[in-house]
Amino acid sequence: MKPLDAKDRDESEKATLLLVDDDQDFLNALAPAMSRRGFLVSLAHSAESAFELAQIDPPEFAVVDLKMSGNSGLVLVRQLASLQAGTKIVILTGYASIATAIEAIKLGATHYLAKPVDADEIVAAFSKQSGNEEIELSHNPLSVDRLEWEHIQRVLVENDGNISATARSLNMHRRTLQRKLGKKPSINPTII
Repeated sequence: MKPLDAKDRDESEKATLLLVDDDQDFLNALAPAMSRRGFLVSLAHSAESAFELAQIDPPEFAVVDLKMSGNSGLVLVRQLASLQAGTKIVILTGYASIATAIEAIKLGATHYLAKPVDADEIVAAFSKQSGNEEIELSHNPLSVDRLEWEHIQRVLVENDGNISATARSLNMHRRTLQRKLGKKPSINPTII
């Protein structure tokens, strides 16, 4: 893959980057910032449209939002990794979750970042080769609400983002599950 720091290459020499998020304003801000950092940027507003673009020209790098309408970012991570094993993928989310971070990495993501993020953090995440052994460890347990959220996210991933199948697996009414998914989990700030 091409180095990330070259700023004045012609278009054919730039590393390809697929940005996937259903937040148009976020994409409008991030795309030019990533272009200035030497990427040839393509945009998609859903996992489905991103996969169609990737099938035509698999990207070298991808930034994928976790929660979008339609398929989740985790489904797209698996699809992108199956198209081209060397694609470096960073998952972005406003709903930081231990379970989804682990699943994202298992499915082929390079790194997992909680929003808000800037272009420099994303570029650094692409280059990350190993974990940080000096990260501060928390001594506080997760709240019950947070544990429930983590469990629901894990079962959702196991069912490829299918809400109906997840509700059946959890022995929960579909509308109840949708309501729970629409709420932000309670977050212990010392953990995330």
